[in-house]
Amino acid sequence: MSVADYFSSMDYGPATESDAPARAWLAAHAARLGHFIDGRHAAPVQGQWFETREPASGALLASVAQGSADDVDAAVQAARRAQPHWLALGGHGRARHLYALARMLQKHSRLYAVLEALDNGKPLRETRDLDIPLAARHFLYHAGWAQLQDSEFRDYEPQGVVGQIIPWNFPLLMLAWKIAPALAMGNCVVLKPAEFTPLTALLFAELAARAGLPPGVLNVVAGDGATGAALVEHAGVDKIAFTGSTEVGRAIRSRTAGSGKALTLELGGKSPFIVFENADLDAAVEGVVDAIWFNQGEVCCAGSRLLVQEGVADDFIRRLKRRMESLRLGDPLDKTIDMGAIVDPSQLARIAGLVEAGRAEGAQIWQAPGVPAGGCFYPPTLVTGVSTASVLMREEIFGPVLAAMSFRNKDEAVELANNTRYGLAASVWTENISLALEVAPALAAGVVWINATNLFDAAAGFGGYRESGYGREGGREGLYEYLKLRAWSRLRVRAPQDGPSAAGAPAVAPLPGAGGTPGADRADSDAADTGPGHAWAVPPIDRTPKLYIGGKQVRPDAGGTLSVPDARGGLAGEVAAGNRKDIRNAVAAARRAAAWSRATGHARSQVLYFVAENLAQRRDEFADRLAAVAGTPLAAALDEVERSLARLFFHAAWADKFDGAVHAPPMRAAVLAMHEPLGVVGIVCPDEQPLLSMVSLLAPVIAMGNRAVVVPGRVNPLAATDLYQVFETSDVPGGVVNIVTGERAGLAACLAAHDDVDAVWSFGCAATAREVEALSVGNLKRTFVDHGRCVDWSDDAVAQDPLFLRQAVQVKNVWIPYGD
Repeated sequence: MSVADYFSSMDYGPATESDAPARAWLAAHAARLGHFIDGRHAAPVQGQWFETREPASGALLASVAQGSADDVDAAVQAARRAQPHWLALGGHGRARHLYALARMLQKHSRLYAVLEALDNGKPLRETRDLDIPLAARHFLYHAGWAQLQDSEFRDYEPQGVVGQIIPWNFPLLMLAWKIAPALAMGNCVVLKPAEFTPLTALLFAELAARAGLPPGVLNVVAGDGATGAALVEHAGVDKIAFTGSTEVGRAIRSRTAGSGKALTLELGGKSPFIVFENADLDAAVEGVVDAIWFNQGEVCCAGSRLLVQEGVADDFIRRLKRRMESLRLGDPLDKTIDMGAIVDPSQLARIAGLVEAGRAEGAQIWQAPGVPAGGCFYPPTLVTGVSTASVLMREEIFGPVLAAMSFRNKDEAVELANNTRYGLAASVWTENISLALEVAPALAAGVVWINATNLFDAAAGFGGYRESGYGREGGREGLYEYLKLRAWSRLRVRAPQDGPSAAGAPAVAPLPGAGGTPGADRADSDAADTGPGHAWAVPPIDRTPKLYIGGKQVRPDAGGTLSVPDARGGLAGEVAAGNRKDIRNAVAAARRAAAWSRATGHARSQVLYFVAENLAQRRDEFADRLAAVAGTPLAAALDEVERSLARLFFHAAWADKFDGAVHAPPMRAAVLAMHEPLGVVGIVCPDEQPLLSMVSLLAPVIAMGNRAVVVPGRVNPLAATDLYQVFETSDVPGGVVNIVTGERAGLAACLAAHDDVDAVWSFGCAATAREVEALSVGNLKRTFVDHGRCVDWSDDAVAQDPLFLRQAVQVKNVWIPYGD
């Protein structure tokens, strides 16, 4: 073509980057790459290898070691040996290493960018202009936190050895997101990259060692899902951080239940992209391009559900189709293309299969022209004529497929946006900032972009709600995922069945006819009290506490009762025996009390102060009951009540002060890190210090705006039933606190398995904690458990740390760009 022809057609000519640096590195290893363990490359113990290929052509790139349990064990042992020395190096020493890793990325940026494009199939300009700079930013940012660790996290210590499993869509960037905070806080890492894209992780480990990172601090074990499973199940791993599919996340939660391993899950998404009629439509069209066709749509937070206000919907779809026609697909190393290749033929087949399933449901499919021949390419796809039940609106496709529908008003937009089991991200487009800031808090998503999409930074936490996982990566909140409270590490772990009842103290027992072994009832107690005329004496008025649900005292569904013995073997009282239906009713009442979550922190603090005020009026009564049941001195019981009052004041004080932050990323934007309540929280209380432990768990939950369903401990549930009388006189709205007494393990299992419960806190029993974690997989609810540790609830360093407040909230990061 002549110059005149180019000016006439305005077609792009190719601008292909040389792949020579990447090919030279592969050739230096004879295109055969082992694991990287203890500072050097290592061949697989079992001698197995797998191939990694270029998605754009199918050509072989290299053979890579297939990790086995033996390889994982070698890596974990290397990390375990290195970790004490890495921690002893101090924050400043680790900061210098992280700074060196950032500089290493920058010095070899072209090699990383080309190798990533070859191995993943994404466009070079995305790896060059986004992935590599942001990866370096993470190391620089976390080098700063390493320097500040001793002053900012003085009560915390590293988890130890961290197992990290990363996906194939952002191989190098996900590596940086995970290992930078882990190393900064003094942990050592065993990383398993995705089997489709292991090359940049192995390159990074090699160059990190060359940059001076000590052996064993970072270990990379390549392989498939079996390798990841071996890492998850290894007893020497203290924490697992996983990014990937929701299905695999569920399996990891199940396999780690009861192990004591800390867990972070960053899972799937089906993010809404909301366009109001007063939005800049042309800007929103470009936003859609970035939201769903960036990285071929292989993005967990991709804006794959387009919601457009009906007044502009037709116009917006026309503009979008016109823009789609100009998108260019091609060789990932061509700097003029917009989209590269899908990562693997199996993923390409999955995308095509889901689109055809949508077509079979009646959806209208529109695809852009210009798909290259050969390779794993799929065209930008727009789907209309879908309902909320359509497979293309419900399932995460992980490809360049956008499903669109319209809405009438703000409320319907929020309802449609939240109509998903996921909650990772959302994008809101409007020129009315007041509308945007009204909609953002109403969206069930961990990240919300206003008039923008797919903005990321190391200073701003990233993570989801619901089945998009839990935990955060980035920001200060992301650092806590790699730390543990030092005081908790010193707690004694109780033996099986360890606790007051095992030590000889009484526990609740079923009364005759309540479905259990007969225990001492009031008739038996009275019969033993012989004397002339005793049978004809006026008896005391019966006092059997009921359940407390929705602000009312209600009888249990099954009509059963449990006896509560006192310290002398007599009868202290009776409580209702709740069951699954009572838990269901309590959860429904808590869900209806959503207004509490919208109340101001000041309003919630005043209610907690009022609870403390009314409890103080009954101080002696509560102390007498505690002393009678536990057999403790009255002075100790009075001290427990006083500490409970102080604990209520502590969390009342924090209710309007434990707010978020404003992050300043290196761009013209502000990020509001907002603390939001989890929703409905189940609380399973221990036996020790029954009043103080319940207050210590309940107060932070409701102070942060959650609603609670409480299962008291088995030894003295009367402390809880006495307390609900205080709630009734303290302006606690009905449904905010619900109390279900009964068999603790069974009720805990009901809470953990209930899909309308958002989190469960379980203290006092390792077996119950294990079951709670295992049953939480249904809706991937958050869990906070003690793994059977003996908590001294009177120790402020253990039971009054802001850890409890952080466990009671989830962080939503709202991005607000400003300026031109």
